[in-house]
Amino acid sequence: MNAVIAAPAFDPDLIARYDTLGPRYTSYPTAPQFRPDFGEAELRAHARASNEDPIPRPLSLYVHVPFCMSPCFYCGCTRIITRDKSKADVYLSRLYREIELTAAMFDRDRPTVQLHFGGGTPNFLDVGQMSELMDSLGRHFSLTRAPTREFGIEIDPRFADADYVRALGPLGFNRMSLGVQDFDPAVQAAVNRVQSVEQTRAAIEAAREAGFRSVNVDLIYGLPLQTVDSFSQTLEKVIALRPDRIAAYSYAHMPELFKAQRQIDAAQLPDAATRLALFARTLQMLTAAGYVYIGMDHFALPFDELARAQREGALQRNFQGYSTHGDCDIIALGMSGISRIGDSYSQNAKDLAGYYAALDAGRLPVARGIHLDEDDLIRRALITELMCHGRIDYRSFGAAWRLDFPVYFAEELLRLRQLAADGLVEIRQDSLVVTSRGRLLVRIIAMCFDAYLGRQAQTARYSRAI
Repeated sequence: MNAVIAAPAFDPDLIARYDTLGPRYTSYPTAPQFRPDFGEAELRAHARASNEDPIPRPLSLYVHVPFCMSPCFYCGCTRIITRDKSKADVYLSRLYREIELTAAMFDRDRPTVQLHFGGGTPNFLDVGQMSELMDSLGRHFSLTRAPTREFGIEIDPRFADADYVRALGPLGFNRMSLGVQDFDPAVQAAVNRVQSVEQTRAAIEAAREAGFRSVNVDLIYGLPLQTVDSFSQTLEKVIALRPDRIAAYSYAHMPELFKAQRQIDAAQLPDAATRLALFARTLQMLTAAGYVYIGMDHFALPFDELARAQREGALQRNFQGYSTHGDCDIIALGMSGISRIGDSYSQNAKDLAGYYAALDAGRLPVARGIHLDEDDLIRRALITELMCHGRIDYRSFGAAWRLDFPVYFAEELLRLRQLAADGLVEIRQDSLVVTSRGRLLVRIIAMCFDAYLGRQAQTARYSRAI
């Protein structure tokens, strides 16, 4: 089935009015709802239940490598800054133990169709360590070699030469994501990430030589000293590299939460009008260059699997963002990783001491999590469908979840009336449709269905919608 989804329309006045704080909905319920009374026993119970499903889901593995050689001041990721490579061996010894303990909970005939290495900086590991880690994963999980697999890795090209990237292909990787953020020298100096176009091009060309099926480039707008003209030059350089996907994120300045951001001079940050102009230029230049707006900061070339999945109504969303394998149970390995097993989310300890202590005691390092009730599952499905395909058919959604949509969501439909009056959604007799004006504000639309927002003052934990 081909799905028709409206191309986004940029309305600066409308966006400025709705540019508030809100979740990105890589999960629902979102991480602030995770509870410390969800531990190893609860995770094991959900793993058993997932094995007993009539049709067990395939698996997706996420491996977190927390180490970085130097701090990027904008970063809000869970990472540890060090140049001591021996720390990787210590970490891997615990990671191998976690792999062994975790894999034992899942039936071996469940294929692993997706794998993603994130961080931190995964290429903090040398080729030998990366090979050993892939061997360990292959011994304990059934890593598919099918061409439809998505085995991706995040790479910092400042610390990975072409030989390193080419060595990843034989290990099974076929997707790569590169951080760029901005090529302007003044901006790079202000955020402590100096990276040349040549370094970036060498990594991309090496990935293609190694048979990688897809390359993604990450950009950030709203960084210190950025102007529309300077960022336009960055966009031109990125477009010339022709990555298959581009993610253009809005910088979230939260120095009270992320210590590294205190190094950024807030006076150098673009004002609200400039931020909107930066996004408008990004949208205009990328779509003019042939990229399709997928949603939530993501763009892809028309032949890319993400764009095809959206056209076919098969796009999904999970902790890796938009995905063509959203039907998987996600198993997160490493410090701070978040798993999605059956009707649950669980997160590992966010500090090395807690992560190591649990594994040294023979326990899984689960620090918190949540069991989803039926209402959570219904709302997760609805929010995912809105964010991926922009439309809810009342009859088919109601049949899938055994509910009368206009009755079950009567309060939410009332809440949406103002958004409908502003042209973000159409509330039809038989469906709810995100309009072209609403696509860039889909987080605002999704927030209307979030049962947890408003229960407590927690929106400060989230980033801005644009």
